[in-house]
Amino acid sequence: MSVLIRAAEITDAAAVLALAKAFATSFVVADQAFARAFAGLLTSADAHMAVAEFDRQVVGYVLGFDHETFFANGHVAWVEEIMVSEPWRRQGIGHLLMQEFERWAVTRGNRLVGLATRRAAAFYKALGYEESAVYFRKLL
Repeated sequence: MSVLIRAAEITDAAAVLALAKAFATSFVVADQAFARAFAGLLTSADAHMAVAEFDRQVVGYVLGFDHETFFANGHVAWVEEIMVSEPWRRQGIGHLLMQEFERWAVTRGNRLVGLATRRAAAFYKALGYEESAVYFRKLL
């Protein structure tokens, strides 16, 4: 199996939308909001979105950001979303997507990569991540 990890393109929108809808558990992904966000994220200097492609089919994606911080004395990267289609899980695709995001973070001089998870702690621990904080949120 040869999976290609590459930067997302505008032509990936429908496939990423389908994956995002399957990923979301707290919100319903609205088509129009997604379309606006997707186009903007592709051109954002502080965002990185990559897809995993097999046989011209997008089977996963990662989306994250880079921002300046005080606590780390510089930039940090944050993985906002990572999703691999159910039939493609446990085949190393999530690992490849995380490696791509980490590579991007290193090229930008980030001091660390952070993320929040509810269901995939074992996956991130296997990649060398360590638990660091408790995640809180407030819906507005």
